[in-house]
Amino acid sequence: MSEPEVLTRVEGRVGRITLNRPQALHALTTQMCRDITAALLAWKDDPAVELVLLDHAGERGFCAGGDIRMLAESGQGDGAAAREFFHTEYRLNHLLFCYPKHTVAIMDGVTMGGGVGLSRPCRFRVATERTTFAMPETGIGLFPDVGGGWYLSRMPDHIGLWLALTGARIKAADCELLGIATDYVQSAKVAALKAAIVADPKKVETLLTEFEDDAGRPPLAQHQDEIAKVFGGDNVEAILAALKASNSDWAADQLRVMASKSPQTMKVAFRQLKLGALAETFAENMAMEYRIGARVVQKHDFIEGVRAVIVDKDNTPRWKPASVEEVTSAALDEIFAPLPADQEWTPLPELSA
Repeated sequence: MSEPEVLTRVEGRVGRITLNRPQALHALTTQMCRDITAALLAWKDDPAVELVLLDHAGERGFCAGGDIRMLAESGQGDGAAAREFFHTEYRLNHLLFCYPKHTVAIMDGVTMGGGVGLSRPCRFRVATERTTFAMPETGIGLFPDVGGGWYLSRMPDHIGLWLALTGARIKAADCELLGIATDYVQSAKVAALKAAIVADPKKVETLLTEFEDDAGRPPLAQHQDEIAKVFGGDNVEAILAALKASNSDWAADQLRVMASKSPQTMKVAFRQLKLGALAETFAENMAMEYRIGARVVQKHDFIEGVRAVIVDKDNTPRWKPASVEEVTSAALDEIFAPLPADQEWTPLPELSA
């Protein structure tokens, strides 16, 4: 018998959720999302559980995202399994956002895509020197989902938009700068930290202070003013024009990176963050993201992006349309349009929107 892909148990007065799919860097499946949701619901009103701790087995990383191959295979067919995954995952993201008890995520290693969706809603988010954060979806024709419209749009100086459009990878100090991580602890001390939290969950804030280390200076700070200026453009075309007009090496690097991304996805992400910033509730944002996901998973760029980056690994996706100028407002309107009422995303029945 193989081990479960999620380990859930109660230790002392702490609910423990451990991602246990190390061979896939803990990429989330629909069943994993169901299992985590079931545990969280069981503990939500249980007075014996004071705090929930999310971590991962092995040393390679917290969570690299979702089961992209499954999504692409489904998208090539009727898309039903992909929509079921998004619906289930987004309900879990929303449950964590609304969760009434303290939650702690240990972001030790790779924390991308679906891993961001699990960790970012948690009250305490612990980074280590091994943490690598990214929302890399523009490189495979998807979009920065799992709440990206809410979180990225609320970062200072348009840095969230820069992360969304470029898929940039950042480390612990930058994660603290942007509020992605609340605390920094050396990986060698994580096991002791977790043991201390399990021993006395009421002291979680004190313990995090005691175990806190210095992540160092955030490298992103030196580019913050330029990001604020360039990525404040009215559309993706304006951002690209501003990058071309700049004579900095950093701007040239961003142009090269963005030239490799799906033009459709960059425009989707731009609109997603604009709408996400205006959303009054997290649930409203997730309903918007579900509409996007339900549609783009069956579009050419996602199927082609997965082929190029994950299946064939030739890293030469042929995007359609091939330029941002060719991505029309009408095409975006179609992606963002409401779904039939019986197909819209809704929060878990146990939660109010």
